[in-house]
Amino acid sequence: MPAIRNISVGLLVKDGHVLVLFGRDESIGVDFYRAIGGGIEFGERADEALRREFLEELGVTVEDSQLLAVAENIFTYEGAPGHEIAHIFAVDCASLDALPLDAELHVLDEGSPVRWVPIGDLRDGSRPLYPSGATEALFALVGAPA
Repeated sequence: MPAIRNISVGLLVKDGHVLVLFGRDESIGVDFYRAIGGGIEFGERADEALRREFLEELGVTVEDSQLLAVAENIFTYEGAPGHEIAHIFAVDCASLDALPLDAELHVLDEGSPVRWVPIGDLRDGSRPLYPSGATEALFALVGAPA
């Protein structure tokens, strides 16, 4: 039986943009955005996992984080069911904040592109932001109606 996965993800905001990973579910042909982060290891606090994941995925140090929400996400990806509890944080990271809005990074261990996306582009849902609850947390963070 599959397990419920606990994850920590971070939302870094700059000049009306949010830094996100670009993804695609090939099984259904849908593009999406995903907040940066990953699994919480046994014995690790959610904020510690967030810092470790940013270091592993982007090679950067998170200076500060603030828990915005905890959301349950039940989904299907590449045809397989998934279930996660997502700890969604606001993130401060000077090295990422210094990047220009047209910069493109790549996740170090898998190569997925990471880019700044205008927050307004998330409003229509044509390319959703995962995990579930991240869009609402982002809009609350920037003071925009959901």
